[in-house]
Amino acid sequence: MRIRTSMLASGLLASLALAGCSTTSDTKDKPKDVAVRTQTTEIFSDAYGPVTDAGYSLPAIPISRLDKKFHRQIVEFQTNEQPGTIIVNTRERFLYYILPNGRAVRYGIGVGKQGFAWSGEAYVAWKQEWPTWHPPKEMAVRKPDVARYVEDGMGPGLSNPLGARAMYLFNEKGQDTLFRLHGTPEWASIGTAASSGCIRLMNQDVIDLYSRVRPGRQTKVVVIQ
Repeated sequence: MRIRTSMLASGLLASLALAGCSTTSDTKDKPKDVAVRTQTTEIFSDAYGPVTDAGYSLPAIPISRLDKKFHRQIVEFQTNEQPGTIIVNTRERFLYYILPNGRAVRYGIGVGKQGFAWSGEAYVAWKQEWPTWHPPKEMAVRKPDVARYVEDGMGPGLSNPLGARAMYLFNEKGQDTLFRLHGTPEWASIGTAASSGCIRLMNQDVIDLYSRVRPGRQTKVVVIQ
């Protein structure tokens, strides 16, 4: 079901239209930077083979062609945030899912192009398997070939820009930020700022993250630059 919400000018974020999602920026209440030193304790380079999921056949990712630091791994990670928190470091191109005992699952990510950057705090309001993609109207103006998807959406599938999973971020007032954590069929964009959308993960990684995340205000998301 498509969520229809209006962004208030006094809210956490001010809307910008992107390819795939809309993101927003707030200059008053940015979270403090998270200075951490990480050390890998376990790496999952063998987790990127072919996957059959909900009737869709995801192809294997040629993971050896991607820098190993962007492979899914368990790392030592010291933070004051509670287990279950998601910390996104857009500058380093990593997403951390906080585990107990000073550890985290680290995923490589792709981020929005310069000028579409976002930072702030939110929570995962809801999540969806094989989501329908609705590009923002502003994107349809720039790219008329996607205009037909604004209202009806692009159905789920291997070429859908949101990939196999999507997690929808709302601000503390319960408003949709239009910012998403989602999968992508474009594995080569991981570790880059090539995406003009939201935070993207390889499909095999977003499936793993999705299985860990419980929607609700207890699932805090901190995005830092």
